[in-house]
Amino acid sequence: MEAIQNGTMEGFYRLISYFQTQSEPAYCGLASLSMVLNALAIDPGRKWKGPWRWFDESMLDCCEPLEQVKAKGISFGKLVCLAHCAGVKVEAYRTNQSTIEDFRVHIMRCSTSDDCHLISSYHRGTFKQTGTGHFSPIGGYHAGRDMALILDVARFKYPPHWVPLTLLWEAMDRTDETTAQRRGFMLISRPHTEPGLLYTLSCKHESWVGVAKYLMDDVPLLLKSEDVKDINKVLHVVFLSLPSSFGDFIKWVAEIRRQEDGGQSLSQEEKGRLSVKDEVLKQVQETDLFKHVVAFLSSSNSCCRNVPILDQEDDLPDIAASVCCQGAEILAGKSASVEGYFCKEKCVKCLKANGDKPITLISGTVVDGISEQGLDVLVPSSQTKMICCGCGPSSHIGMHPAGNDVLTALLLALPPVTWSGIKDEKLLQEIDALVSTEHLPILLQEEVLHLRRQLHLLKRCQENRVDQDLGAPLS
Repeated sequence: MEAIQNGTMEGFYRLISYFQTQSEPAYCGLASLSMVLNALAIDPGRKWKGPWRWFDESMLDCCEPLEQVKAKGISFGKLVCLAHCAGVKVEAYRTNQSTIEDFRVHIMRCSTSDDCHLISSYHRGTFKQTGTGHFSPIGGYHAGRDMALILDVARFKYPPHWVPLTLLWEAMDRTDETTAQRRGFMLISRPHTEPGLLYTLSCKHESWVGVAKYLMDDVPLLLKSEDVKDINKVLHVVFLSLPSSFGDFIKWVAEIRRQEDGGQSLSQEEKGRLSVKDEVLKQVQETDLFKHVVAFLSSSNSCCRNVPILDQEDDLPDIAASVCCQGAEILAGKSASVEGYFCKEKCVKCLKANGDKPITLISGTVVDGISEQGLDVLVPSSQTKMICCGCGPSSHIGMHPAGNDVLTALLLALPPVTWSGIKDEKLLQEIDALVSTEHLPILLQEEVLHLRRQLHLLKRCQENRVDQDLGAPLS
């Protein structure tokens, strides 16, 4: 009551509304993060159960398979990575990168506001509790007594409890034996911009390891070593050595729902969201860079015809099968490969969203060897003629981001330093003009910046630097 009266419990009210018990003994990090994400009202970008969009521990499998977390827990760096993947702003500090005075400032900041929450990584032994490493959100602060309120997500062991801030700092200033790094704390808040509307990088698939390194490390070196003279040669160099798994690297953001949740009718929310995605896709296709990419990929000497994602005439029924299997995996909260799923039936239909804008509805029956479920997946459009599979021989305008769109967005998202090795000054100026985000529409600017942040984060993840190199806050 003293802390409430002094205004240092403002974040408590939202957190306590979403207070949950970790569902597995090693899920303390996942429970803490899902609790904070729900308190911040972050949209997970997909439905949890029924019509509800809600974060659950089973949905937080982006950076570490759930079975592995269940067996060994999750490290500080991987939890930071998970928070980024969920679309929030994260400021992460280990105790050797901060001080107790700074920690006190941060905890005061979060306790006097409801738009920022703090998750602490500490060792229970310091509190003479049973167990070792643990994560829990901080629910408030008592300035007069210099104490923090820990909302322990292991509620089957300990209720919320106050601890002296100096003791909490001591508990955080312990080494995690798994990573040989200090523990610490992370501040999580809503981002200044929303997560990607159309494109997102898939860090669940193993292909991202090689692709992130190729785009961020290899492409700049290739451009520096080659004597490129025109845009076509630049694209040739960039696309020539794309990893064979590149087709699985980029996934578009789709609305995934079980068929029993409302059949084929679209809610106003779904219509509006898909309409915005369609606008982003249109803006990509209106860039000058897109025209160069299309011309290059359609040229007779294009070297990239064998890369799956580059085919403008992708077979939508095959894409439907893949997307439905991915949807089944997401809804089931499983971390296994989608190879365990088989799409027995699939159908692609064209619906109307807002006005005359069409939306693609992919319906499928997915089997995993034990059970089967019906899924609907809604995706934005790319104006390509497709055949509706399983629904009769009628043709219609199909809808999905094709390879041209994806590659254009990726090129825009590469860091500006990527092109600095080009020796021809005139060509360098031309490239800079093509990839500049300064004059892009706001929606596309935000999409490109989101992709750029994801590329940077995934590169750090693939180098295992999320646990070794958190020298600067990942904000």
